[in-house]
Amino acid sequence: MKKKRFSLIISDIIALALVTLAMGYLHVLTHSDSQTTTTKMSSKHHNVTKQAHSKHQQHPAVDWRAPSETNPYPNLTSVRNLWIKVSIAQQRVFIMDGEQVLYTMLCSTGAKTTPTPTGTFHIQAERGPEFYNKKSKEGAKNYVSFKDHGVYLFHSVPTDKKGNFIASEANELGHTANSHGCVRLSVADSEWFYNSIPEGTKVVIEK
Repeated sequence: MKKKRFSLIISDIIALALVTLAMGYLHVLTHSDSQTTTTKMSSKHHNVTKQAHSKHQQHPAVDWRAPSETNPYPNLTSVRNLWIKVSIAQQRVFIMDGEQVLYTMLCSTGAKTTPTPTGTFHIQAERGPEFYNKKSKEGAKNYVSFKDHGVYLFHSVPTDKKGNFIASEANELGHTANSHGCVRLSVADSEWFYNSIPEGTKVVIEK
């Protein structure tokens, strides 16, 4: 009788030990899964933050009201072979004297759906201090035509119908081709361009 009771006690102890071990293993397993999930979520958050930071780094802030260079604008009275070069790939306008770059301006050319035409053109007679296009719901200041007599222009970053600059568009200057086909310039650059580049000046626009 005593042996039987002793055997039962031993069996109970072994069963209790097995249950304890099982519960401990389950706790370790659950804790490990929780840590893994937390690590994955933390890593994912870090990657998203890193991507957002990287995107911001690719588009540093531009002072779209100011001249593109700290150097003064060139004096064109002594320039013998003045012409304008526009690089769509670089989103830059170069004021040229023969092969020499006199000044480099940030720009935004036409978006994929409304591209800026490439080729050789000449500055036309049409120019003015401002305009507004009801169809595109955008305007600009200091416009100078280079093709189709008022259709394709050099002008400032865009304005709304009240003449206020559209900052979300202007902030892409020098980075993104997002115009309706014209060549956008900073406010200061467009004013100098409007007042300084004479009619008949050659314009070469290349991809």
